[in-house]
Amino acid sequence: MNPRHRPSTLLCTVGTSLFVPGLEVLKSQAAAGKLESRFEPLVHAYQQQNWQATALALRKFDPHERICGAEINSIASIIDKGYVAPDARLHFLHSATEQGRRIADVLSAYYLRGGHADVQTVEVGDLQDEDPKRFRTKGLRQLVREVCRVIRNYSPASCAINATGGYKAQIAIAVLMGQAVGVPVYYKHERFNEVISFPPLPVALDFEVWMKASGLLFGLAQERDAIAASEYAEDWDERYESLVERVDIDGEEYLELSPAGQIFHETFRERFRAGAEAALPPPAAPQCKRPPHIEAAGWPGKHPEIEALLEKLTAEMPQVVWCRGYYYNPDLPERSRFRLRGEQIEGVYSNGGYTFKFFVETTAHTPAQRAAMVAALNEWLSHD
Repeated sequence: MNPRHRPSTLLCTVGTSLFVPGLEVLKSQAAAGKLESRFEPLVHAYQQQNWQATALALRKFDPHERICGAEINSIASIIDKGYVAPDARLHFLHSATEQGRRIADVLSAYYLRGGHADVQTVEVGDLQDEDPKRFRTKGLRQLVREVCRVIRNYSPASCAINATGGYKAQIAIAVLMGQAVGVPVYYKHERFNEVISFPPLPVALDFEVWMKASGLLFGLAQERDAIAASEYAEDWDERYESLVERVDIDGEEYLELSPAGQIFHETFRERFRAGAEAALPPPAAPQCKRPPHIEAAGWPGKHPEIEALLEKLTAEMPQVVWCRGYYYNPDLPERSRFRLRGEQIEGVYSNGGYTFKFFVETTAHTPAQRAAMVAALNEWLSHD
């Protein structure tokens, strides 16, 4: 690989092989009086839970030796092959467990002594092995968020992922994430002599589906708890099924964003931010912008925050011409979002007690432009 194109940031998933079986085996050998003398300083530091000393002792060994664990073995191979810069910035994504934190501390100390000026540990919330449901629905999604955050900070071109360490599902998500965003992914099995790479996805994910589903995806991504499926029944498209998981709670069906759905959402959210200008219709001329209109039918006139919201939307979104309210229900809570209604863009606003619906007139003239506007409006709402 051309050194000028070597990624300068390596994201590494973290497992437990350094401690189990690794150092625990040596600890047992020491207790039985069968430990090789060269391992004595390492075992002593481990038994004392002195992670700085453990890292220093590990540096006495060849990084390819199995005792160094999956993370050190794989990083050594990745660097030897020239896949990343030898002094690459390292981010260790570890589980939300005491053992995960300790191993991350060892790895951080190990590489800070090895010429890597920037080494960071990242705890992935809810990534643990005590509650399988929390691991699946929250931990893996949080892993996606953390990976995307690092890639966003340093750019895809400067990043690579080492998906060797950690739970098998964690490794699978890291591989899929890297493939989706176009970041090289590497993996080293303990029986392999070298790392292997995973190629980019052979098919393109559907950008239009993301734009149309943006109200659903933003809503599910922002919530830690499941959302009643009935809230999105009107918006449903069978193509959304692979993005969600359906769960039964007290006889009612709820939706949660699946790890694959989180990847889909994070990937296209970044792509949309980068290319929104080309996808969106042109701005409206200032003289074309009009104040919002709210029909009298059913409107109690007691919610000035709605008029303020519509005025803000019209002022802040260049492509919005005006907003027309047409529906109010004082006793119907819904999810706030924007969606397509035929050839119209509909806004739904709720404070958890009442629901107000309105149409948004924009400069969009094609289905693609309207879909892009829905995505942009949901992005705007997520920050409002």
